[in-house]
Amino acid sequence: MIPPEGAAAIMWRDTAHKERAAAALRVTAQEVASLGCVDEIIPEPAGGIHTDHETGMALLGGALRKHLDELKAMPVEALLAARQRKFRNIAQFYTEN
Repeated sequence: MIPPEGAAAIMWRDTAHKERAAAALRVTAQEVASLGCVDEIIPEPAGGIHTDHETGMALLGGALRKHLDELKAMPVEALLAARQRKFRNIAQFYTEN
């Protein structure tokens, strides 16, 4: 992914537009989730995962196991249809009025 400064330099030939580019890129976890690009936002331990690897990995491992169990329980046809729907819906584009 390109950082907002890089996107601003490309789009407007000026890195001063980095806030505008960040809004267009939709780079926060909540924005990416609202676009349907992720299945879940996993909370970090207090202070960030870099401060508590064990707790962070336990949170990540629990989420991965939960989602894998859900996927394994789905019939193959339903799984394929759901994945196709998800990836078709990811391509949402920023427009400016």
